[in-house]
Amino acid sequence: MEVVLQTRWLLSLPPKPTKASSLLNPSQGLNHRLFASKPLGFNGLCLFNRRVPSVVAKPNGVPFICKAKAASAADGKQPFFHENEKPKFMGIEILTLKKIIPLGLMFFCILFNYTILRDTKDVLVVTAKGSSAEIIPFLKTWVNLPMAVGFMLLYTKLANVLPKKALFYTVIVPFIAFFGAFGFLLYPLSNYIHPQALSDKLLAVLGPRFLGPLAILRIWSFCLFYVMAELWGSVVISVLFWGFANQITTVEEAKRFYPLFGLGANVALIFSGRTVKYFSNLRKNLGPGVDGWAISLKGMMSIVVLMGFTICFLYWWVNKCVPLPTRSWKKKEKPKMGTMESLKFLVSSRYIRDLATLVVAYGISINLVEVTWKSKLKAQFPSPNEYSSFMGDFSTATGIATFTMMLLSQFIFDKYGWGVAAKITPAVLLLTGVGFFSLILFGDLLGPALAEFSMTPLLAAVYVGAMQNIFSKSAKYSLFDPCKEMAYIPLDEDTKVKGKAAIDVVCNPLGKSGGALIQQFMILTFGSLANSTPYLGGILLMIVFTWLSAAKSLDTQFTELRKEEELEKEMERAAVNIPVLSEPRNDSVANSSLQDPASVDSTGSSSETSTPRNI
Repeated sequence: MEVVLQTRWLLSLPPKPTKASSLLNPSQGLNHRLFASKPLGFNGLCLFNRRVPSVVAKPNGVPFICKAKAASAADGKQPFFHENEKPKFMGIEILTLKKIIPLGLMFFCILFNYTILRDTKDVLVVTAKGSSAEIIPFLKTWVNLPMAVGFMLLYTKLANVLPKKALFYTVIVPFIAFFGAFGFLLYPLSNYIHPQALSDKLLAVLGPRFLGPLAILRIWSFCLFYVMAELWGSVVISVLFWGFANQITTVEEAKRFYPLFGLGANVALIFSGRTVKYFSNLRKNLGPGVDGWAISLKGMMSIVVLMGFTICFLYWWVNKCVPLPTRSWKKKEKPKMGTMESLKFLVSSRYIRDLATLVVAYGISINLVEVTWKSKLKAQFPSPNEYSSFMGDFSTATGIATFTMMLLSQFIFDKYGWGVAAKITPAVLLLTGVGFFSLILFGDLLGPALAEFSMTPLLAAVYVGAMQNIFSKSAKYSLFDPCKEMAYIPLDEDTKVKGKAAIDVVCNPLGKSGGALIQQFMILTFGSLANSTPYLGGILLMIVFTWLSAAKSLDTQFTELRKEEELEKEMERAAVNIPVLSEPRNDSVANSSLQDPASVDSTGSSSETSTPRNI
């Protein structure tokens, strides 16, 4: 079967070719002309590597389209144009390695810091005097969210006036400076700068149900650390790192190496967990009267600062030593949907509604369990060092579990399909959530059975809650996120773009803040998080069952769309026309063919033999 073979090389001959007619005999076929056994050269030949139909300029400036048989490439004959091979190491171009290795080290350092900061922020706000885990929902809603919005507005302003390099340093250096100052200045002075007396007076007037909101005022510097640690995850990882990575890598490099960054992230999680564990255990070797947590905090913040400067150095080195890939200056239109437009779009499509339900349900479910678990964790480990040591083990276990699940995820998708993979995360949350809340609600009844294993109901609840967080997060990273992104693939382009924009605008913030708002309502209504536990357990069950129902519905729709997509592809393959060898007859046809190669097929066929000027 003959098909069109479009070559890659655009040829430009000199105005007065001298050897062209003798080198390319018109009586010889296109097979010989384009696939000669030896490379043929021309005086003044210019080559341009472009994805256009091969065009040979005639001496009078009239081009025509060269076509050949696909079988010619299969004859084993090599084209007489060869690209200069770039130097490689282990099959990878040296230039690519100069980008990927520093990017991998940057990602490792950023996530190493993030794990230390994430574990430390919980220890500070949960174990502080006059505070508890009840502060977290109020902190996320009334402090973290406004500061995140304010930071992004400031970032947008800076991006308009600063070059990219200056913008990177302007954003990351204040983070490094703050964490260093906190460990060596703010925390040692916390007893002097926190308004303890004022907070006690307000608590006596308002009552214990306002313990969480008042704790924000009581330990304001710890809350500031909490917010900066959260912003490190969203700003430095999402905005700075991935923005820089997308700037210097090509699409082919991204497809090949970005998945490896996910595995490397879990390696960083394992090592940083061991680091937190080591510094948290320093208290055991210190004498009485020494603030062990202050010593541990200084050690961990020193590492954070060191890693921060390493990130800056790697960024500087890549910008200095690695050439950036060329980009098209043409900007694509991005869908800009307001909140109300996003809500209308979500309601109008059943497919998008089900996908939105998955995103919101995960955000609410993980928050309902996590805050309740952290309150029990403080009861079991009231000391900051003990709490931090446990969180180090928790981070290490999360890294190992996620790494393992990422390796198994491909098998799950291939063996059981999208539907089973999408239901694993809510199933894990359901089983571990039921076990966790059962230990809290029926701890007295289960106490004698647990005593045989040398465990109390509280310790068992802490371990089961840790398992719930470890397995749900590992399932989220390895299965839930890929399932969510795969669900967009079979949609038409308009629905795909608008649906993703709507979910990003509405569902992600709603899922994150929804659980916090529910907990705030329960705390203010029933007086404490402990009194709200039975109701939180019931809400969790309803949300997870809704999640499973939406996953089942989405699986049915997803399967149908995939079948339709495969059917359309089969019909397209069956409808492919077999083109013939052709040559445009005039200048207008030749010029139009440069813009639309398909238009050449509509022209009349001509003989392969031509005069020497029709090369």
